[in-house]
Amino acid sequence: MSSTRLPIALLQMRSGTEPAANVAFVCDQVREAARRGARLVVTPEMTTSLDRRPGMLLARAQAQPDDDSLKALCALARECQIDLLIGSMAVRASTDRLANRSLYLSAAGEVIAQYDKIHLFDADLGEGQRYEESARFVAGEQAVLVQRAGYSVGLTVCYDMRFPALYRDLALAGADIISVPSSFTVPTGEAHWHVLLRARAIETGCFVLAPAQQGVHEDGRETYGHSVVINPWGEVLAERSEEPGLLMCELDLSEVAQARRRLPSLQHARPYQR
Repeated sequence: MSSTRLPIALLQMRSGTEPAANVAFVCDQVREAARRGARLVVTPEMTTSLDRRPGMLLARAQAQPDDDSLKALCALARECQIDLLIGSMAVRASTDRLANRSLYLSAAGEVIAQYDKIHLFDADLGEGQRYEESARFVAGEQAVLVQRAGYSVGLTVCYDMRFPALYRDLALAGADIISVPSSFTVPTGEAHWHVLLRARAIETGCFVLAPAQQGVHEDGRETYGHSVVINPWGEVLAERSEEPGLLMCELDLSEVAQARRRLPSLQHARPYQR
């Protein structure tokens, strides 16, 4: 296998409210992805529990050092000898608030990077669909880039994709890949999912990996799915529209430099007055 080739897998999920059941599903799927040759597996937002009932997510949440789900997933990465990017999970940040945290686990089973979702989804979509993430979560403040052998991964989560400055900063810092684990609503997914993700890939010259939640969940919400891999030219390389399961793909990392040579927009930004 060429050193520029990176076999990856995205995991589409329909997370329920019980962490143990969600972790068991992740374990089965990651073992299969590793068997099929993946070196990096990425899971969606809120991998270990999706629960909008008041107080329930906080009641189950643990501080990161004590989190049983995280311990199991670290052991899984070590067992499978792969990098495992937990798209996000709810981690207790204080007595009454959570962090929506993305965690990058090495093949040694160690947390080597973490990112707290910066942009929290507070929106009223109509027809009873109102979201107030800031009522439960504390916003992150720092962009995170993970350096690996041969490539770098910028970490983002879901609603972040609507803020292109974050993606440009990650690309300028050296990102080759940007992860966008999500649990997108159906109305916003149908209208904006593909166009926003393709735009983020095009303007940064990065691969975009967007594993998603999909379907009607135990807590009653419905998510859009359509986990997708997009190359630096904005082309969809692979997509899983419906149902939980794996999306396998191989990235040719040399495409990052090729796209940026063809359209060197990252080099052309200029200051301007308002």
